[in-house]
Amino acid sequence: MKAAPAEQLRLLEFQALDTRLDQLAHARASLPELATLTTLGQDSAALDRELALARTAQRDVQREVTKAEMDVQQVRDRAERNQKRLDVGTGTAKDLQALQHELISLARRQGELEDIELEVMERAEELDSQVAALDSRRSALDAEIADVTARRDEAFARFDAERETVLASRGEVAPQIGEALMTLYAKVRESSGGIGAAELKQRRCGGCRLELNSLDLSSIRSAAADDVVRCEECRRILIRTAESGL
Repeated sequence: MKAAPAEQLRLLEFQALDTRLDQLAHARASLPELATLTTLGQDSAALDRELALARTAQRDVQREVTKAEMDVQQVRDRAERNQKRLDVGTGTAKDLQALQHELISLARRQGELEDIELEVMERAEELDSQVAALDSRRSALDAEIADVTARRDEAFARFDAERETVLASRGEVAPQIGEALMTLYAKVRESSGGIGAAELKQRRCGGCRLELNSLDLSSIRSAAADDVVRCEECRRILIRTAESGL
């Protein structure tokens, strides 16, 4: 068999390095942590909205509590003043009777306002509990995001380190391949799913995995060692080796 020249064997090595770069890029882009972070980011945004609404409601109800407390206190203060005037007994009998009636009305009003105050305070407590629970979820979610981010970054570092190693090897191999062959390889690789050159092994193309027919094999056998032969099916560059089965 006419062995392929060193240049073509180097091209096969170069293809393997390109394939590894493609694999690393795909693995980097397909990390499960990336999908997890996307989901966690959506959860985080939804939780932020929920927290914002809860805190707004918490502030609103706190204002209601303050107003309810002031309303109750105003009635208490008025009732206290009236009671003091009644205890002193100054004024006409009609005035004292009016004070007595007003005290009864104020007591009733105070009871109503205290009921309102109690209801508002109960809502405030519920909202406080809700905000506390959401804050707890926020802390837990932040911790999970930090953990997944750290795992992603560790994986990225591994991929990037290997990529630099592969690129260095690629840079060493590239000068050993002629410009014309490299240009053809790049063109075929671009149009053939990332595989521009493949080994012819046991009469089978390493690119499309199809076995070559006898006519194509005969043509390859008769080709000069430095001829660039290509698969008639997928048009990839075929590299002949001792295992080509020619």
